[in-house]
Amino acid sequence: MLGYDRIVEAGNEIKGKIHRTPLFHSTTFSNMFSCDLYFKMENFQKTGSFKSRGALAKFSRLTDEQKKHGVITASAGNHAQGVAFAASYYGVDAKIVMPETTPPAKVNAVQSYGGTVILRGTSYDEAHEYAIHISVEEHREFIEAYNDEDIIAGQGTIGLEIREDIDPDIVIVPIGGGGLISGISSALKLSGKGLKVIGVESEKANSMELSIKENRIVPYTSNDTIADGIAVKYPGNITFELVKKYVDDIVTVSDENIAYALFKLLEREKVLVEPSGAAGLATLFENKIDVKGKKVVIILSGGNVNFLLLSNIIYRALEMEDKLLRLEFNLPDHPGTMEKIVNAISSSGANIYHAEVDNLNKGTPIGYQYLLFTINILDRTRIEELLANLDKLGYKYRIV
Repeated sequence: MLGYDRIVEAGNEIKGKIHRTPLFHSTTFSNMFSCDLYFKMENFQKTGSFKSRGALAKFSRLTDEQKKHGVITASAGNHAQGVAFAASYYGVDAKIVMPETTPPAKVNAVQSYGGTVILRGTSYDEAHEYAIHISVEEHREFIEAYNDEDIIAGQGTIGLEIREDIDPDIVIVPIGGGGLISGISSALKLSGKGLKVIGVESEKANSMELSIKENRIVPYTSNDTIADGIAVKYPGNITFELVKKYVDDIVTVSDENIAYALFKLLEREKVLVEPSGAAGLATLFENKIDVKGKKVVIILSGGNVNFLLLSNIIYRALEMEDKLLRLEFNLPDHPGTMEKIVNAISSSGANIYHAEVDNLNKGTPIGYQYLLFTINILDRTRIEELLANLDKLGYKYRIV
């Protein structure tokens, strides 16, 4: 089983090749949750996630013969970029098999690090199967995403850095296949006692939680989560054993709270993370962990977010906080009618973010026009003021 010395060796192997990411103290969230809260900023890491640590540690152990034949892996996200980056650093040819459904931005990111992208299959499993086939056919070294002790040791260097900076009571780590939490928990538990390591998964992709409960490797039953970075079907056998030994608890969180945590990090700390990176903070919004009075570290594991998803998350979060309102009208098609609605909106201090007029809407009676306003407003009090103004006008509306 992975030892502390191997993690220290990995730290020496990757030193100078990656960023030593900051441990950022958040006054805002410390006050919000009555604790002393720090974020480990792996979203600032090279390639935008912690994955470059494990990849570099793995590449440092490849033989000259393995480097000569090149490497291959399968990934739809951060692991692909980490392997491509490490291969470029060591001058090794790398092929990355990605599902055909992978967003172009992720493909371009891998190519920018020098990796050769092969699009194959409609899922990660199909891409993985093809990558294994190529590894045998071309004698390439297959680079595992998480179920490899060198990879795990590289991720464990995050734990070493945390110990160098502070002595925490609780460390909260997102879990996919388990490589990150296996490395961090091993580093922390083997270097001292008196702290808890808690893993967090999406409730829609909780294979590690299920596996620990049943004491056998169990797949998740759904992958319909926005936190695609931690949506791994099976834990590894290596990571499963390390999590059993060193992780104190595993909790799950909803996609809604993952999205909200992402939004609050962006709003309050001006820090952008991907959904899997926000999962740790989501546990506090769901009150899943007792952190009151404790020194807490949350791992922000990556920042490679899909910008179309980000815009949707921001929109939904503003709705949750009563700062965004959508109003639908069927109004008499008379001059000045729309002006009255606009004046009612502006008089409540609201701002019209988007307006849509559709006189061809099939559900709109003849002689009327359909209007849809998306409004940015301060708070619930202002919403009630706005609705009262609209009620005085006598026009029917619907909140959508």
